[in-house]
Amino acid sequence: MALSMKPTGWFQIGWSTELDAGDVKPLRYFGQDLVAYRTRSGRLVVLNAYCEHLGAHLGHGGTVSGDDIRCPFHGWEWSPEGRNTCIPYQKATNRVRKIGTWTAAERDGIMYLWHDAEGRAPSYDVPSLFDLFPGCGSADDYHEPGETGRFESAALPIHPQYASENGVDFAHFKYVHRADEIPTVVHREFGDNTFRTELALNFKRRNADGSFELVEGRTRATLLGVGLGYSYADGVGAICSLTAVTPVDDETSILRFTAWASKEDGEGADRVAKRQRSAVGQLKADIAIWEHQRYTEPPGLATAEAAGFRDIRKWARRFYPEGHLGNGAAEQTAGTDELQAGTTS
Repeated sequence: MALSMKPTGWFQIGWSTELDAGDVKPLRYFGQDLVAYRTRSGRLVVLNAYCEHLGAHLGHGGTVSGDDIRCPFHGWEWSPEGRNTCIPYQKATNRVRKIGTWTAAERDGIMYLWHDAEGRAPSYDVPSLFDLFPGCGSADDYHEPGETGRFESAALPIHPQYASENGVDFAHFKYVHRADEIPTVVHREFGDNTFRTELALNFKRRNADGSFELVEGRTRATLLGVGLGYSYADGVGAICSLTAVTPVDDETSILRFTAWASKEDGEGADRVAKRQRSAVGQLKADIAIWEHQRYTEPPGLATAEAAGFRDIRKWARRFYPEGHLGNGAAEQTAGTDELQAGTTS
């Protein structure tokens, strides 16, 4: 079976530093051609890509005029609300035609886009990562991600839900991420739009004399819909991160990862970069699995896994509006309710 690639929610479309005031960028997500631009005053705007005059793509040659975007074909200008504001060779504007608009937001240097297949407005806000985890500190306590703290994949045959289900897949930490042991689930909580989990994981730290000591680490994670996974991991320093999976079309997604490394006394830039690269490496290990994975419904599960997978798949269904769940939707609904029947002890 196949899951729909048009779930509802917030999705990352890039980093804020990629779009300066006056910049224009073509995008393609959810099977649609889009254009992003930043107004002269600094606002991020995302519209459908094509000029309503004669269909030129505004992302290829379009320019910013104040708060508006100017078509490269005949100079028609369109506002952030998609309204025609200027036809340079006549006084009147076209009050009938309108370019489709998308809700965009920026937090912590991340550019987000709201997607709803039924065209509804956002039902919840996108948060700052640093407001999600009590005790993690503020953005001032972390280095900027920079180039070593950011990763972007090509378009890959990966569904956002693969990453979401990592939140309940405690066993893969040992086999994919080479953890010394399988972590312990400390806490798990489902909300309307969020899923929160906390794992305890012991790991070995090499001391300056070459000896090892066992350090207890905690990883706290929050899913926001199926497209965004935030985490806060502490142990030897802390890493706050965002794993974002954004569908491009019905077959592929782009994965982005951002790692903020905590500021530690006496730590140089090389050590910070090493911690960031290590975090990025963990995502790449997941991608090596996800890009060849088949979504299995119902899955055959070990007894200890059953409750987590049953709960997260039931929770995730709310982000697929009726009619947009995908092929085999009826089987998914039935199969999810019967996950425990496929367990092995």
